Amino acid sequence: MMDSRSKNIYTLGVDVGGTKIDTALVDSSGNIIASHYRLVNPDKDPDIAISDIVDSSKKLLEKSGLTPSAMGVGVAGQIDKINGLVRRSPNLPDWHDVPLRARLEESLGIPVTVNNDVRMITWGEWQHGAGQGVNDLVCLFIGTGIGGGIVSSGCMLEGCRNTAGELGHITVVAAGRKCSCPNEGCLEAYAGGWAIAERAQDAVRANPQAGQTLLNLAGDISRISSITVSEAFQKNDHLAQRLMKDTAKYLGAGIVSIVNAFNPCLLILGGSIILGFPDLVPAVEKRVRTQALPTAAENLHITTAALGNKAGVIGAAAMARSIIK
Repeated sequence: MMDSRSKNIYTLGVDVGGTKIDTALVDSSGNIIASHYRLVNPDKDPDIAISDIVDSSKKLLEKSGLTPSAMGVGVAGQIDKINGLVRRSPNLPDWHDVPLRARLEESLGIPVTVNNDVRMITWGEWQHGAGQGVNDLVCLFIGTGIGGGIVSSGCMLEGCRNTAGELGHITVVAAGRKCSCPNEGCLEAYAGGWAIAERAQDAVRANPQAGQTLLNLAGDISRISSITVSEAFQKNDHLAQRLMKDTAKYLGAGIVSIVNAFNPCLLILGGSIILGFPDLVPAVEKRVRTQALPTAAENLHITTAALGNKAGVIGAAAMARSIIK
């Protein structure tokens, strides 16, 4: 078997989200050789999704003429890494104990590793992105939901059941807004994309006049999303600005706790909410500098993710290299 350190080893990376399946063939330096993007089937059926992953992979291999040595797959949710099972996925409601690794290995004939999507993103940023050369870092991605990954002393923290890094579910408001998990008051329930949308909808219902810009953009209260809030924010809408000021407060509170708990040298922020609201980063940093324990924050550097929307596939492919014998 080819040495995994060789420069000409290729692996497949797959990023499975609630709406898309992104597949890429990646070399040892983290460069994407070829990629294929498709939407998840509307029913979000796991059998169809697995078939789509196999089809996308074969298309890439046919296009490139190259042979991969392994595959990594990132899926949002709780993953049994040892057995390669997707236990639960908040964005894929019918995925319960799906034997993803076994099914893909049978279809493609290469070793496969399956893990949480943000764990894969963290691995990608650590190996090929903003975290290169740093052995103590936290990667926090704020999109529809919020997930994280933690590297401590050069090791990725996994936890007893491979769920370490669920940083979106730390409590920032006791008995606060209902989260998508069993808890209330989670960071995700205030700063995740779905929660920003809900908070905006609630604000417009409470004061339709103040929410007129949001209503005009969305057409209906039920259609107000985090994207709507971002568009209104760019128009200097007062309500959108207030919503994002509050979001920065909640996000900052969560990150202060994360910095105090893990004492990273580097905090990497990414995801669609960070891309849509870049002003969040300096606002969060200001709060961290003033409210975190001084010794926890004094060597902390805060930056944005370097790999953009390809961090998931690059990270999954990079992690796949770790399983090659």
